[in-house]
Amino acid sequence: QVQLVESGGGLVQAGGSLRLSCAASGRTFRSMGWFRQAPGKEREFVAADTWNGSTTYYEDSVKGRFTISRDNAKNTVYLQVNSLKSEDTAVYYCAASVGVILSPGPARYDYWGQGTQVTVSS
Repeated sequence: QVQLVESGGGLVQAGGSLRLSCAASGRTFRSMGWFRQAPGKEREFVAADTWNGSTTYYEDSVKGRFTISRDNAKNTVYLQVNSLKSEDTAVYYCAASVGVILSPGPARYDYWGQGTQVTVSS
């Protein structure tokens, strides 16, 4: 059974940092991504990478602040989030694709985690 389990969310002050983790089980994935959804808003793309981490893709508002990485030995992808702003408050979701897609489109991903809450206080 395939599962994606996120962790690492929490309450942090503006300017702070967190490291989100997404542990995959059941199979390996060629592409993984992070999305987020704030209350009353649609789910939006944050970042994605390919299986060897050589190619990454970020939404413009997080470039230079967020970093996606992975540890294939642990079948885990990470999202380091720095210089957090109040507008980064959202539930953050991990997504995985069996193909190499590097896509901002949520429909392109095959599996999703349950989400982890990030709340940034100003």
